[in-house]
Amino acid sequence: MRVTGLITSLLLSLVLAACSGTETRPAETDDFAAGQYRYFKWRSEPLKNTANSSDPVYALDPAIRRHVNAALADKGYLLDRERAQFSVDYFFAEGMREGQKSEVATNISTHPTVLPNRQADGATVDNAYALGGVKKTSNIALQFNDVQNKQEVWHVIITKIVENDNMTDTSRLDRTVQQAIKQALRPLPDAVR
Repeated sequence: MRVTGLITSLLLSLVLAACSGTETRPAETDDFAAGQYRYFKWRSEPLKNTANSSDPVYALDPAIRRHVNAALADKGYLLDRERAQFSVDYFFAEGMREGQKSEVATNISTHPTVLPNRQADGATVDNAYALGGVKKTSNIALQFNDVQNKQEVWHVIITKIVENDNMTDTSRLDRTVQQAIKQALRPLPDAVR
């Protein structure tokens, strides 16, 4: 009975991770692990919104920094500008993906199926056209560089399909960034003690 519960919870966590809509593509951690790192710093200074712009990058920058700092601290890494052994930087870019199914398109299957006594209704056909085309993506690349030799030791690329391009809810943005960063930094080894 206990094994069944363990398997069920494992499968549930895998399904939830797969349904998050966030894709991460981490590099191998061999070079990073070989560095035996403990201290880090940010390569660039935080963005300052001196013009009071409503550009979402000004809400994104502090969220990325806060959640990267927290995720690295959870693994035992310490933010220390003076003793830093590796630096962290990020790049943000919007992109496009063709033929992606939206998360809200629940009635569209990407697999051929047979449904007896059911004809495709107009709404399903319209949804297939509207939701199956080009999708906007938000992409964040985190790059870790060795401070001494200035070489990249690890990177990860995070991609999320943008469902609501006009979203101004910063708390939702913050939660999304937090989940994406946790998922992205999962492969990193813990800090050397």
